[in-house]
This record gives sequence, structure tokens and C-alpha cells, in this order.
Amino acid sequence: MFRFGILSTARIAEKHVVPAIARAGNCVVSAVASRDGARARRFAERYGAPHAFASYEAMLASDEIDGVYIPLPTSHHVEWAVKAAKAGKHVLVEKPLALKARDIQRVITARDATGLVVSEAFMVTYHPQMLKLRELLAKGSIGRLRTVEASFTYHNVDADNMRNRPELGGGALPDIGVYPMVATRFATQQEPQRVQAAVEMDPAFGTDRYASVRADFGDFDLSFYVSTQMANRQTLVFHGDKGFIELSAPFNSNLYEGDELRVHDQSHHKTQVFRFTGIDQYQLQVEAFARVASGKRGELFSLEDSMRNQRAIDAIYQAGKSGRWAAVR
Repeated sequence: MFRFGILSTARIAEKHVVPAIARAGNCVVSAVASRDGARARRFAERYGAPHAFASYEAMLASDEIDGVYIPLPTSHHVEWAVKAAKAGKHVLVEKPLALKARDIQRVITARDATGLVVSEAFMVTYHPQMLKLRELLAKGSIGRLRTVEASFTYHNVDADNMRNRPELGGGALPDIGVYPMVATRFATQQEPQRVQAAVEMDPAFGTDRYASVRADFGDFDLSFYVSTQMANRQTLVFHGDKGFIELSAPFNSNLYEGDELRVHDQSHHKTQVFRFTGIDQYQLQVEAFARVASGKRGELFSLEDSMRNQRAIDAIYQAGKSGRWAAVR
């Protein structure tokens, strides 16, 4: 069993990832670390972890873990991913890995120097609906792909929430704008060449609260909007000349209508429906990570993929400021 150490007691760890590790068949929660020792102990007891540490450094120095899951605020991801790798631990780090693509090079350098497994936690890439989507597009189920449309929105005006704090890496694009981009890149196996964007900043928080984006992939385009201050919504549609594919819950599995992938033909007279019930994409993610970190074969989201995705987000910010197309370099 691969032994995970949880580096902080953040909400995403508590709500999604740690329960997924507890349900997984090949890994366990072995330790929890927090700057507050009592909080670490309470968290560890709740999930049956035998070890609790009052500092991140102490857990990284321990022989009781094989790797770490890092759910810290985005502004701390690169620093602690590098520290964990240098301490000899495999690293699964929450998305987004960094706020600038250039910062990811530090993590790549640490990975290459240590030979350890380091991966950004894009759980959507482990869901079978995304794998089915990629398969359908590859075999031409909707003909020539012309456009992708997506949205991801929620409403959060809590000034203390990290999503509304720029110094912690808050904002719509880092938090949720990464998903339409990574889903499109993953499904098509193609990269954007340039982007155009309108980005609206919140005057009180200093974070981007709304962004409308167009990305040119050469053969097709991607249009999406994201917001931290709109009614909850998620959509993802791939539209070709012979049909289109839509996902009911593309990013948050088991939300809204459940996990369905619908393939419509050109005339909209025939619809093929793929349903995915009882899927926990977080569990699939941690099991895949534990498998590869334990020396077995498997596919993980690579740091090179992280770099490419963040380059697109960097370009969106640039385009939002200039009002012109920005190249994705």
C-alpha cells in the first residue's frame, strides 16, 4: 500500500481527496501535517491516519510516508512540491501547480534530479468520460471538429476565501479557467496557438471574477467563460460537421444531471448516451498516482502537460490586458 502524507488540512483534502484515498485499493492516509498540531491530530484521527505532525518539515523528514498530497494555497504549490521531492517523496500537488508557467520549471528540475513521480492533480483526466470523449473524437464520431464551447461558474464573495485572495493565487482563471483548457487539450491532443480574452477584475478583492476566452487551436476553436460570481453552471460541448458531443457534468463528477456523455448525429435524430455511475474521479486519480509511484505502468498528468496548460492561462491574462490576440508560447 502506498503511504500518503497530507500536507495541510485544506478543504479540498478534507472534502474530496482524503476520503478518496481512504476508499482506494492501493493507498492509505499514513500521516497528516499542519502548522497547528492539534488540528493535524484531529484530522488524522478522523481518517484513521496513524501519524500527525505539527510541521510540514517534520512530515517530509519522516519514513512513515512514501509521498505527499499538497492541497496548500496555489501560491505555495511550487515551493512545497520542490521541498517534498528533495526530501525523497513522490508528489501529487493540487491544481493549478503554479501561477506562471516559468515557475513550473523548478518542479521539473526537482523531479528530474530525484527521479521521483511528481504530478498535478487534474482529476478530470482520470474520469472514464474524458477517456471516452478522447476516443470518440479520435475515431471521427462527429466528423471534423469545428468548435468547443464550455463554461464553469460558481458564486463566492467570501473575502476570507482563498479564491478571492490574490496573494494566495485566487481568481477565476487559476481556480476554474484551467478546466476548459485542460479538458479540450486532453480530449483533442492538440494545443492552442493563440488566445483572445476579456478579463474582469473585482475592485474589492483584486482577483479576476469573470473571463470570456477564445482560443485558436488551428483546426478548431475553443470558446469558454468562467466566473466566481455567477450562478453555478458547467457545460462542455464538442461540435463537428457530422454531430456534437456534450457532457452533463464535465468538471465536478456526479453533479447536476450526473455523469453523462451524449453523442448527437448531424440531424439531431439519433443520440447515443454513455452513462458513468458511481465514479469517483478523485479515487481514480490517487489510485493511478499510487500505482505509478509504486513502479507500475500507468498514465499520469505530466509536468510537461502542466507547463503547456499554464502557458495558455498566462497568454489569456496577457490578452485580457492588451485587448489583442496573444500567442501561446
